Order: sequence, then structure tokens, then C-alpha cells
Amino acid sequence: MEWKPTKAAGIAVYKQIANYIEGRIMNGEFPSGSWLPSERLLAENLNVNRSTIISAYDELHAAGLVKRVKGIGTIVNTDIWADVTRRLPNWEQYVKSGFFQLNNPINRQIYSVTQSETDIINLAVGELSRDLLPVQLLQDVHRSMEISSYLGYEHIQGNMKLRETLAAHLQSHRNIDSTASSILITSGAQQALHLIIQSLLNPGDAVVIEDPSYAYSLPIFHSAGLRTFLLPVSEDGIDPEEIISLYKKHRIKMIFLNPNFQNPTGTSLSEEKRLKIIDLSTKYGIPIVEDDPYSLTDFSDRKVQTLKSMDRDGTVIYISSLSKIIASGLRIGWILAPQSVINRLADAKQQIDFGHPNYPQWIAENLLSSAAFDNHIRKLRKGLRVKRDMMIQAIKLHFGETIDYMIPEGGIHLWCKLNDHFDEQQLFKEAIRQGMVYAPGSTLGSSANRIRLTFSRADDDRIASGISRLAEAAQKCAKSK
Repeated sequence: MEWKPTKAAGIAVYKQIANYIEGRIMNGEFPSGSWLPSERLLAENLNVNRSTIISAYDELHAAGLVKRVKGIGTIVNTDIWADVTRRLPNWEQYVKSGFFQLNNPINRQIYSVTQSETDIINLAVGELSRDLLPVQLLQDVHRSMEISSYLGYEHIQGNMKLRETLAAHLQSHRNIDSTASSILITSGAQQALHLIIQSLLNPGDAVVIEDPSYAYSLPIFHSAGLRTFLLPVSEDGIDPEEIISLYKKHRIKMIFLNPNFQNPTGTSLSEEKRLKIIDLSTKYGIPIVEDDPYSLTDFSDRKVQTLKSMDRDGTVIYISSLSKIIASGLRIGWILAPQSVINRLADAKQQIDFGHPNYPQWIAENLLSSAAFDNHIRKLRKGLRVKRDMMIQAIKLHFGETIDYMIPEGGIHLWCKLNDHFDEQQLFKEAIRQGMVYAPGSTLGSSANRIRLTFSRADDDRIASGISRLAEAAQKCAKSK
């Protein structure tokens, strides 16, 4: 909830809350018969005492706007307008229907907390901190841009000049040969995944995802009616032999991999495994979707080998974006795939948004073709490595031997195993009370006692404090056991 009461308003806080909810009832945001937020949840969201919410709900009840159902909650009165001829939509039933399944409740809470609590230390969301954003480069690009006289719909696959620049970028920075015609511009990598799942697969199809992985957190797989099978991730990635076993049992239709500095483990597939996976793809005819947001973040400045750079038969669909190397808010991603696949995905994208906005595409093209782009990437790698080392140093100080982790050589995440058992929900809630937030392991994988700590989002001077607050939360949870 973005609205907050304020003591400066000159009106009692509980009355402000009652007035706000009354307005939402009257304009239909809380229709008759719908449930209001629980007293506890609303108190947490508005940062007030629960007694204040009780007073606000009492005010609404006295006005005849709501009724209290003992032991259950507060419901908007169905007799507000006293007109028996009116039949309103049952919105509660509608919101439980639909194609898309809801996000994991923990993920919803993470985004709610990080958007509403400005002072919380964010070690949960995969974004760049202010000091890593290329603000000066973006300003220089913006000043040098010439606004095209044409501001209508772009090409169905995206701005031609951007796609040509991307093809050159992929060759020079990722050793991938491509052409502009084989690239589709998307609203980040997540839209790319949605387009592939919705356009190339059918309900009941079997697909493979890594465990743990970012894909594990996406409800789109199950929304689309797919059967997902898990491949455990070790220190050098998944075991290709398990793909064979899964294919023979379930006739796998597609494999989703994040082979470079994988989210959340930070691991990278060995070259031997990459070659084996490409060989299996061509042997069994299984397409691979390579999600590659991190290959340019190698801390040793090496050029990381992608699966797509090894693909000679067109079996790999390659996804990437500028979110983790420039800014997530730019919303520029892309798909590189065989022409027939691109045509199908472009047609689906046109049905969704009728083409990507012009302006961010012009900015992206100028960024990628700028002489200062490589300098920004070097600074980004250095900055991310500093943040990683700060986080590891803080973990050693506050957790000692009670936590294990693999040290990533690129990317933005640290995947940790807590050696002491904690109730995941209890630790997560206590960490938020202490003023920090992280990603609990269950949102990303099936193993217990895991957490993901993202070192790219917080400013340098807050990383150690975030780990200290997490340690304080762990100590409080341990004492309560």
C-alpha cells in the first residue's frame, strides 16, 4: 500500500485510515462483499499499532460501511446502497481465476517491503545500486541523441538500428554470430521467457529447469500448464547425464539454463559440460533456452563463453538484457533464435503490446555503440567485486562457521547455506523487523536452510550493516527455539 497516514495532517491517524478506506469503498476499489486487509497486515503495511487499525475499522462499522465477522475478519457491507436491483461483479471470485498464477507470497512481500520501506537494506532484489549505474554515460547519450521525426510504431522485431548494433555487440563481447533479422527486442529477459513459454510450448509439455534457479521462482511455467523437472546445480553446473534420464522418462520438450554465474548459486558450467549439453541437444532434438544476464560481469575481465557461441545447429535460443549491466528500469532485453522462431515470438509480442517503445530502444542503441560502454563494464566488474568482498568479509565476521557459501567469480548473488536450522518464515520476518530483506531459499529451490544474498543492490556503506542485521535476526530466532 503506497498511501501512508501522517501526523502532520491534523487529523487523528485512525480517522485518516478510516477516511482513506471509505474512499476506496465508495469508488469501488473495495466492492461490497469484499474482505478488507487483516488488522495485523494493515498495521504492518501502514507502520501503525494494531489498535489504530481496530479503531479505524470501528469507525467504518459505526458508519455502516463494514461488518465484522468474528474470528474471520472485516467485510464491506453488502447493503451500503440498499438497492436489490443491483448486481455487482464478484471480484473475489474473479481474482482467484485467470490464466496467471499468483507469485510466491514471499516474493510479493519482498517487493512490497522494498517499495514501501525506503530505509530497509535491500539484499534481495537483483538490481544495481546507485553507484554502479552509468548515470553520466546515460546523460551523455541523452544529450547527444537526435529524436527521430518518426514516432509511430517500430518494426515488429524492434528498432532496426538497435538490432544491428546488438548483433555487432554479441559478436564482439560474447563471441556470438548473429544478424539483425534473428533478434527480437523484448521488455527485459522476463518477457522473453514468457513469450517462449506461451508461444512454443503446450499444456502438459515437460521442461527442465535448474534447482535452484530464478526459473524456479516463476509461476509462468505452471500457469502455462507445463510439467517442470529439476536438475540439481553443483559447483560446475548441472549434470548433462540427468538430461538423458529425464528425456527418456518424460520426453522433455525444452531445457532452461542459466550457465554463466547462475542465479542464485553464482556457479558456471564447465566447458566439458557445455559441449555435452550441446551434443545432447542435437542428438535428441531438445531446444535449449540460455538465459544470460551475467556473462559480462566476470570479475577477472575474461570473455565468458556462452552456449550460444558454441551452437552451430541453431538449437539454442539465447536471452539476455541490459538490466544487470546498465539499469533494470531501461527494460531492454532480446531473444536470438532461428528466423522461424523469431517470427512466431514477434507475432505473439505484437498481440501483447504492438511493439516496444521507441525511446528506450534509441537510448540502448546509443549506449551499446558508445566508446564509453567498455569503460562502464570495467567499472561495473570492479564495483561488483568490491561489494562481493565486503559481503563475504561481513559474513565471516558475524556468522563465522555457521554459514557456508560458494564464492562467485561474477554475477551479483551469494548463495548461502545456514548450518543451524531455522524456521524460514520466522527468520525472514525477523530480518525485516531488523531492517533488512533477503531472498529465502524456498523461493528459488528445493533445498532447505538456504538464503540468497544479493550484493549488487545495496550501497557499499550498508552491506556490512545488512549482514549484521541478518545475524541479529538469526540470534533472536535461535533463542526463541
